[in-house]
Amino acid sequence: MIPILITQFAQAGFGLIDTIMAGHLSANDLAAIAVGVGLWVPIMVLFSGIMIATTPLVAEANGARTPEKIATITRQSLWVALFLGIIAALILQAMPMLLPVVGVPDALLPKASLFLHAIGLGMPAVTMYAALRGYSEAIGHPRPVTVISLIGLVVLIPLNFIFMYGFGPIPEMGSAGCGFATAILQWLMLFALAIYIYKNSSYRKTQPFTGWEALHAVWIKRILKLGLPIGLAIFFEVSIFSTAAIVLSPLGEITVAAHQIAISITTQLFMIPMSLAIALTIRVGTYYGEQNWANMRKVQVLGLATATLLACMTMLLLWFFRSEIVALYTSDLLVTQIAVSLVFFAIAYQLMDGWQISAAGCLRGMQDTKAPMWITMIAYWVIAFPVGVYLSRFTNMGAAGVWIGLIVGLSVACILLISRLYMNNQRLSRR
Repeated sequence: MIPILITQFAQAGFGLIDTIMAGHLSANDLAAIAVGVGLWVPIMVLFSGIMIATTPLVAEANGARTPEKIATITRQSLWVALFLGIIAALILQAMPMLLPVVGVPDALLPKASLFLHAIGLGMPAVTMYAALRGYSEAIGHPRPVTVISLIGLVVLIPLNFIFMYGFGPIPEMGSAGCGFATAILQWLMLFALAIYIYKNSSYRKTQPFTGWEALHAVWIKRILKLGLPIGLAIFFEVSIFSTAAIVLSPLGEITVAAHQIAISITTQLFMIPMSLAIALTIRVGTYYGEQNWANMRKVQVLGLATATLLACMTMLLLWFFRSEIVALYTSDLLVTQIAVSLVFFAIAYQLMDGWQISAAGCLRGMQDTKAPMWITMIAYWVIAFPVGVYLSRFTNMGAAGVWIGLIVGLSVACILLISRLYMNNQRLSRR
C-alpha cells in the first residue's frame, strides 16, 4: 500500500497544485478551474477507470502461476487504452458546448472552455499510463510508478507557470494554462514508464514490449466486460463530487471557490483509502487466482480494520487543522469562512468513505464489478444527487445541502457494498 499511497498523493497533487496556483490569481480563476475540473475529472476517471481491469486480470494470472498470459493481457489493455483515450479526447473537445446549458456564468466560460480543450489532448496518455501502471503494480513493482509520479509533481509547477503567465511565444492564459501543462505532463509520464518497463530486467518474464500483438477479440471483450463496470462505478462516485461545483455555480463564484477548496482537501485525503483499495484489489486478486479463500478473507478483514484506523486519523487531522489547511488555498476571508464550514461535513463521512472504497477494492479483486456499478449508480445519482440539488437550490442551506446529499449517498453505498462482499464470501466458502 505504501508506494501506491505515495503515487496516489502525487497524482492527486496535480489537481492540488492547479487549485492553489489558480487560487492565488483570483476567485474567478479558481472558479473556472473548479468548473473545468468538474467536467474533466468524471471523463478522466471513467476511461482510466476502465483500465483498472488490467490490475485484477494480471493479479489473477500471477496468482494462478500463468505468467505467459500477463504480457498478452498488458498488450491488449494498451490497445483498449489507446482507443478509449482518443474517444475521451474527442468528448472533451466538445464538452465546452455544455457549459452554457448547465448554467455556468459567462465570466467563467472562456477559461473553463480553453482548459477542457487543452487537457483533453492528454487523454490517450492518461489511459495508456493507467494500463501500464496496473500491470506494474499487479506483478509487485509499484515503486517505478511512484518515482515517476513524484517527478511529475515537481515538473508540473514550472509547466503551470509557463502556460499561466506566458513564456516566449506562449501567451498568458491564466488558470486555463493548467490544462496544457497537465496534458504535456501526462505524455511525459507515459513515455517515462514505458521506457523504464522496456529497459528494466525486473519485467523480463512478463515483458509486454518484446512482441507485437494485433487486437484479440476474446481479450478485448474480457477487459471491457470487467473494466467498463469498474469505470462506471468510479465515474458515478467521482462525478457526484465534481459536478457539485456546477450545481452550485448559480450561487456565485465565492461559494463555488469555497466548495472547490473543501473538495480539493477531501480529494487529497481520499487517496489514503483509495490506495488501500488498490492494494486490496491486488492481494485479493492474487488469492482469488490461487483459489485460497481463507487467506483472501483474512486480507479483507485486515483491509477493513486498516480503513477504520486510517479514517479516524483523517477525522482528527481535519478537526484540529481545518483552518490551517484552508489557509493554504486562499487568503479571501469570505471564501475561507465557507470552506472551513464545509470541512465539517467532510469529517462526517470519512468512515463510510473508507469502508465503501475498501469493499469495492475487494470486490474488484474477486472480479465482481457489475453489482458495485449498480450500487454506486443508485447511491449517488438516484439518492445523493436529488437530495443535494433540492437542499442546495430549494432551501437556504446553500453549499451545505450538496454535502448532506454526499453523506447520504456514501452511507447507502457503504452498506450495500459491504453486504455484497459478505455474500460473495459466503458463496465461495461453500465451494
